[in-house]
Amino acid sequence: MPFPKVTVVGAGQVGATAAQLLALHNVADVVMIDVAEGMPQGKALDLMHLRSVERFDVSVSGTNDYADTAGSDVVVITAGLPRKPGMTRDDLLAANSAIMRSVIAAAVDASPDAVFVCVTNPLDIMTYLAFKESGLPHQRVLGMGGVLDSARFAFAVAEKTGAPIHEIDALAIGAHGDAMVPMPRFTTVNGVPITELLPAADVAALVERTTFGGAEVVALLKTGSAFYAPAASIVAMVRAILGDTGEVLPSCVYLTGEYGIDDVYLSVPARLGREGVLGVVELPLDDQELDALQGSAATVAESVDSLGLRG
Repeated sequence: MPFPKVTVVGAGQVGATAAQLLALHNVADVVMIDVAEGMPQGKALDLMHLRSVERFDVSVSGTNDYADTAGSDVVVITAGLPRKPGMTRDDLLAANSAIMRSVIAAAVDASPDAVFVCVTNPLDIMTYLAFKESGLPHQRVLGMGGVLDSARFAFAVAEKTGAPIHEIDALAIGAHGDAMVPMPRFTTVNGVPITELLPAADVAALVERTTFGGAEVVALLKTGSAFYAPAASIVAMVRAILGDTGEVLPSCVYLTGEYGIDDVYLSVPARLGREGVLGVVELPLDDQELDALQGSAATVAESVDSLGLRG
């Protein structure tokens, strides 16, 4: 039985690392596409040289032609300009909008039945743009944000408490950026919420570190931004989609009234499967949590409106 096919648009650090992890886990045959001639081909060849060492069965190829991506089951879009020190995700809006419009048109033409996973920042706005430009059902266009933000929250909790990472379940929802909403009441160590384990000041500090986790990486690297954890977050989503698992993962999805939010892409817990988003899970939020989530949605809506995409 042939493997599924995943296209990764953008063969930079995030895209190439995602391709590596997809191969190592034998998830799918991978096609990396990039505008840079030779780069996706060279990285794909390097990964195929790795195959005999790691003994994976899938193939990895590189191309500059969308014809080679035809018939993909999942298309992951990482193409775009990365953040630099001092740059917010919103600073990327104009340049990456143009890139997204070009990519989504070519990718949908080649793979009209695929599920599209957007990674390009600013994530929530770019995912909405991809949805509008693609003409696809919103269930087949989603973004990677909440998985990564939740992973950063889990790390911060583990470092603070000393608990093994496998004992920690963390959740961050909302916009992927400064307006994200880490959820301490739904973040647990061995099933106990951190709000019951830690003083309020410590919880607040963990929330702040999570919110600016990406910026912390950018500041340390000085050039470029995070790619290992983003790539792993992509692969978690792709595995749930291709495996049709129905796994609940915090994902950037289109909301149609859930949490009192409409016509906005935002990270919330969602069940993922072969058709993309199978359903949104509505958590029993208290008034403060719901206000924070709706406030986060408002910041995304404002940026989307600046592109003239809604209405």
